[in-house]
Amino acid sequence: MIRKGSGLLFFFMVWITTGFAQQIDFKASAVEEASVGQQFRLIYSINGQASGFRAPAIKDFSILGGPSQSSSTNMQIINGKVSRSIEYTYTYLLQAINEGTFTIPPAAVTVDGKTYQSNPVTIRVVKGSQQATPGGSDAGSQPSGEISSRDLYVTASASKTNPYQGEQVIITYRIYTRIPIAQYSITRLPSMAGFWSQDLIKDNDKLNQYREIINGSEYVIAEIKKNAVFAQKSGQLNIEPLELDVVAQIQRKKARSRTMDPFFDNFFNDSFFGSTLQNVKKTLKSNGLTINVKPLPSASRPREFSGAVGDFKVEASVDQTQMKTNDAASLKFTISGKGNLKLVEKPVIDFPPDFEIYDPRITDNIQTTASGISGSRTFEFLMIPRNPGDFTIKPIEFAWFDPNSGSYRKVSTESFKIKVEKGSGDGEYVSSASSKEDIKYIGSDIRFIKTGNPELRRVDTYFFNSTGFWLWLLLPPVLFIAFLIFLRKELKRRSNIALVRNKKATRVARKRLKKAEYHLKLHQSEPFWIEVSNALWGYLSDKFNIPLSKLSMESVNDALMAKNVNPDLIDQFIRTVSECEFARFAPGDKTQAMEALYHKALDVITRTEQELK
Repeated sequence: MIRKGSGLLFFFMVWITTGFAQQIDFKASAVEEASVGQQFRLIYSINGQASGFRAPAIKDFSILGGPSQSSSTNMQIINGKVSRSIEYTYTYLLQAINEGTFTIPPAAVTVDGKTYQSNPVTIRVVKGSQQATPGGSDAGSQPSGEISSRDLYVTASASKTNPYQGEQVIITYRIYTRIPIAQYSITRLPSMAGFWSQDLIKDNDKLNQYREIINGSEYVIAEIKKNAVFAQKSGQLNIEPLELDVVAQIQRKKARSRTMDPFFDNFFNDSFFGSTLQNVKKTLKSNGLTINVKPLPSASRPREFSGAVGDFKVEASVDQTQMKTNDAASLKFTISGKGNLKLVEKPVIDFPPDFEIYDPRITDNIQTTASGISGSRTFEFLMIPRNPGDFTIKPIEFAWFDPNSGSYRKVSTESFKIKVEKGSGDGEYVSSASSKEDIKYIGSDIRFIKTGNPELRRVDTYFFNSTGFWLWLLLPPVLFIAFLIFLRKELKRRSNIALVRNKKATRVARKRLKKAEYHLKLHQSEPFWIEVSNALWGYLSDKFNIPLSKLSMESVNDALMAKNVNPDLIDQFIRTVSECEFARFAPGDKTQAMEALYHKALDVITRTEQELK
């Protein structure tokens, strides 16, 4: 049964939704204040089906990426009436480079043949925070001039310097060193104006390292940053140098060493109590790169070409070939391979006019590895036949440019024949030009009378005095007796203080590491090191019932050896404790060491607990 008030309210809401969807709002947003070197996003959003986005002239900021386009659509169909909301966004990744107040002019976009302009964006850039450098009054530091350019330097290289427009190029930044390095931090990312960029190194703690003899000297080389870049225009494009601060170490006398790896491991070769290493901070700057981008050839360019560059293959499939009117089916078109997959646009497909088609759902399965970007992008089109008959979806043609052969390639998928039968309850249909990604099906307002065999029971059947009634009556006393037995065992177990401390050791350590993680996020170094140190020493004290006053590296080693713990794990635990104590009192910026040591402490406690079980 439908109430008249509910029906009027429903149609009023549909009218309101449709009316508001027609009001176009194009706006720009970004941070109001940024510091020099800070990265931030500039976002343009519009609540309409936009095309022809015209970017503003961004002169006062470095463009690190963008514009990346995305869209979202929310739509409902109720009894043939449509309500929807759609939003397109264009996102830039920018970096502040100079102090001052700057205004980014409006962008423009076209919706239904009409041009709209966004609001301008004003951003105030202030001076970045300065960090104290080792030196001056700090004991154990020395001038960075004692490290020569032959001992430590950074380079930038490109896999190709003369690529085609849209071709994938790998930019690699490497540190070359002949001395130990405690930590490094990138202070200025290179501006890559004219390129779309994707970072290929996700885990900075696991650097790709190797050794090489250069001019008679052995260097340890580490890849600290790697990007896949795709040129968005042809001509000469410049990539600015990368800048970073490095904390190197100079040994004044020969120290005991267990490893020859100058990156990170050698930082803690000696224990905190006997180290003779001295920290030296040095600022490094890589070389710049010039990329000469060749334009894509205009001769023999296929009509189907939409900007895909790389090595691809395509597949297409439909989930139903026999269906009824007003049923939904999907057509999937997948492009896989290696290249600028995230920039590939949806294909043009010739659907029968009796099919209602909606904007595709785009699914990316893209992997970023050290060798570049590869994977697949799938476009899933939802189609609803409105009339019965036999229909054919013509082959889908896709074209791309292959930089290896320097030519265009084109493939066609198979055609699909779909048989549509007349469905039940069909009426006159009025086509809608709306588009959407998701469809929510709402059933009929009037439901059929429920059919089938109903569940019946006797009228004179009562729960009182039944078997279930007596079981529920006996359940509370049984549970109370069980609780008393459990409580007695628990009190007896807790009377053994050593056993209780042993059982709670891991939980207490994890709670302390949780506090350390909180301080890590706030960049509070002093309370962070205290919590990590308490977690490591406290775990050992509780686990082996050793008072903190009697804990030492020797007692820890003896206790773990007595439990037959793997010697490598024992060595790693002791090294982690030493690293924590050293880093806690070492001068200079310890931001990189904080996060690395937090993960090491969590890992070594977890593995030790597994060994002791």
